[in-house]
Amino acid sequence: MPSTNVKAISESTRDKLKLAVGHLETFLNQYALPQLTEEDQGSDSELFYKGLLADLRHMLVFSEVAYEKLGVALRRPNFDIDFAERGLYEAYHQCVNAFFYPKNECYSEDGRYAYTGQDAIRFRKKPVRAARDIVLTVSKIYEELRDDLSYYESDYMTQRRMQGQK
Repeated sequence: MPSTNVKAISESTRDKLKLAVGHLETFLNQYALPQLTEEDQGSDSELFYKGLLADLRHMLVFSEVAYEKLGVALRRPNFDIDFAERGLYEAYHQCVNAFFYPKNECYSEDGRYAYTGQDAIRFRKKPVRAARDIVLTVSKIYEELRDDLSYYESDYMTQRRMQGQK
């Protein structure tokens, strides 16, 4: 991949990660488990929100780390393509995967809705409005990142392995 493309993708990815971090931080600073379970007295609500908050915290940390790593790559006087590509690879495999494959499975993506204009995110249980909104808001960001970074899903490592065999 040419260095201008890597640099542009690094800048774009960093901007999107900054946006996601802002949304996640705001939500996590405003809501805690007692607030969410107070609004939702349903069965299993405490377990559901514990899992959701844990997954959102993981996403926040992974996104902050990737944001910082790409910032380092972009601030270097000589742009290091290999370092930036490694950062993009990690952004895909940690941030995007943390969103679309959450450990606690409080929500999942239903591919049948992906092309209908409807939200493709389906929750295991109906969440309170604020929890639903944060997941759907950041889902749009992580969908864009998944599309932008699709090369880093598998092609990047295949190319690296081939280079190593030469």
